[in-house]
Amino acid sequence: MLSRHIEDWSDAYTNGAHIPGGDRWPAAWVEPAQSFREQLAARGRAKIDLAYGDAARNRLDLFLPESTPRGLVVFVHGGYWMALDKSCWSHLAAGPLAHGYAVAMPSYTLCPDIRIGGIVREIGSAIAFAAGEIEGPLMLTGHSAGGHLVSRMASAGAPLPEAVQARIRHVVSISGVHDLRPLMRTGMNETLRIDETEAQAESPALLRPREGMRLTCWVGGAERAEFLRQNALLANIWTGLGARTAALAEPDRHHFNVIDGLADPNHTLTRTLLGC
Repeated sequence: MLSRHIEDWSDAYTNGAHIPGGDRWPAAWVEPAQSFREQLAARGRAKIDLAYGDAARNRLDLFLPESTPRGLVVFVHGGYWMALDKSCWSHLAAGPLAHGYAVAMPSYTLCPDIRIGGIVREIGSAIAFAAGEIEGPLMLTGHSAGGHLVSRMASAGAPLPEAVQARIRHVVSISGVHDLRPLMRTGMNETLRIDETEAQAESPALLRPREGMRLTCWVGGAERAEFLRQNALLANIWTGLGARTAALAEPDRHHFNVIDGLADPNHTLTRTLLGC
């Protein structure tokens, strides 16, 4: 019988140090994202820094397909709720755009200037704003902390207008953190300030899914054990609560390159998100 006990929780949620060449990220995303953003802006297919709220980081970029959008994809970035912004990920819009979907990418206020519950409310506002710009079905996806945030939008009590919630067709959480309680044991919690009350209120794994929700939890097969566990956890729990779920581990992908498939129209990640 194999038993498992975690003593160093900070290490359990550390990614870069356990990936060969992991110090290349996030810088490796910056150039392709900027190049993609500039190309689409030159073609009149990018709306940059649209304000969805009053805070300084309440801005989103909206990328448009060549013809009338078939619907909207919203991608929410990671960084453990305390780092990065929308500018690193623009190139990941390429896959959905090629299928005719508009793509919105919001930034949000970072901890410690806000609590995670406040970020949840900001992302709700960002999605509602983007949905007001683009008609049709709505697909949500996010990476790491962003996976948590889009899963939270699929949970009961999500801060979204009912009309927007009704448009959600699929949520794909990529390497998402779905139970916040373990993070209370990490050094990051000096910044995140998660307590038991917030963990209970904002962990999708501790909440019920919205009625009729379709959820896919996607993770890299070479990721840390905690991300593999968190990935399976939410799909398992929500299956028992009536949601339509799937949990997939993409072989040979780690925490940083697991999102690359979104840039490829024919990659299984893009096709899964869009239901192709």
